[in-house]
Amino acid sequence: MSGPLTPQESVERALAAASEDCVVIASTTHTANLRWANNTLTTNGVTRSTELTVITIVGGAEARAASVSRNGVTADEIGELVELSLAEAAGSPTADDAAPLVDGRTSGDWDEAPAETSIAALETVAHGLAESFEIARGRGEGRYGYAEHAVTTTYVGSSRGLRLRDVQGDGRLELTGRSDDGSRSGWAGLRAATAEGMDVASLEREVARRLDWSTRRLDLPAGRYDTILPPSAVADLMVDAYWSMGALDAHEGSTVYSRPHGGTRVGESLTDVPLTMRSDPALAGLECTPFVVAGASSRLSSVFDNGLPLESTEWISEGRLNGLLQTRHSADITGLPITPFIDNLVVEGRAATESIDDIIASTDRGLLLTCLWYIREVDPQTLLLTGLTRDGVFLIEGGEVAGAVTNYRFNESPVDMLRRITAVGRSEDTLARELGDYFTHTRMPALRIAEFNMSSVSQAS
Repeated sequence: MSGPLTPQESVERALAAASEDCVVIASTTHTANLRWANNTLTTNGVTRSTELTVITIVGGAEARAASVSRNGVTADEIGELVELSLAEAAGSPTADDAAPLVDGRTSGDWDEAPAETSIAALETVAHGLAESFEIARGRGEGRYGYAEHAVTTTYVGSSRGLRLRDVQGDGRLELTGRSDDGSRSGWAGLRAATAEGMDVASLEREVARRLDWSTRRLDLPAGRYDTILPPSAVADLMVDAYWSMGALDAHEGSTVYSRPHGGTRVGESLTDVPLTMRSDPALAGLECTPFVVAGASSRLSSVFDNGLPLESTEWISEGRLNGLLQTRHSADITGLPITPFIDNLVVEGRAATESIDDIIASTDRGLLLTCLWYIREVDPQTLLLTGLTRDGVFLIEGGEVAGAVTNYRFNESPVDMLRRITAVGRSEDTLARELGDYFTHTRMPALRIAEFNMSSVSQAS
């Protein structure tokens, strides 16, 4: 019985077994988590998962590629995985995105073991929760939520000599407060690169404030309102806008970034507000993998681009559409620079310094949201989205929160709403409420949007 292999050994054995061009990706994720409900810690745990992906390329000038992935692959199974990938590649159609594999280079830390975490990393979170639970009991409320710290180590190797390693640490903390009678709720969440940055006390203050605001209830029908979106809600909408920036789709006329008579809208103004949306793998506090890792080809990524270095990219520059998600293949078609997907996103206004409280104080009448939920695309050509508000919507009158109103279903395009921005706050690290499970590296401002469309009243809490 053969023993367990290191990720590097798995990569090397798969490459040695391959008879054609090959890319191998090995990843190890180590996760610690806590859950709590009704002011009591309920569960905790530590998990470890491994995945091996083998990408085989055959056919020379008319290249065909196939990708096969499995979890927990043993030494005895690597050869079988390589053979399966080869067989699938041989039976695949010619790859439209075919390109020479990225030239080999080696990370200085290639030989290092996968990074790990432990339940002890969440000790400060547990202590913070004990204080939060005590506060909640004194207020006649409950606290519910989830904390997680994960570390993922990725190794990418290729038959062209590529040997790259990357480590990503990611902490996520969500806190929900509810009154004992269930009539009031509030939510706050954060993302931090390390468990030490997961500050329960800051979330407790925000949840308690929103529950206090909810003690007065007001009736307000659906309609279009000046609406303040906190950073979390902005993140959910702008990540959707980012994920829809595929250059091929825009070039073919099927998205909001398409010109009406062909081509893309790169170079056009999306808003008169000097707003920038950018990604940068080296951004302090939001560091992410600095090279392409593509387990399979899609409209947004290419297995042939594995290992391609990533650089700081402005998608929107001072309100103007500056770039779209490009593989080497799509860049050849569109004539635009190669700008692959990067796993972080920042939206910021030029010289914006206001806090969300400053924006509230300057709002004569409008709504303040907590977060968005159940967001779905309605029309890709306008990027019209629909979804629900959740855990508190508040009426602002004369620069102050007057009380809580109902939840709503909204219908809005995050691209169209850029033209209706009337205030931009300073950007801060945040956690998208819905998309935070999939995309955590975000830094967003609060935004006030004129005539945000609350299309109907919702009973969601």
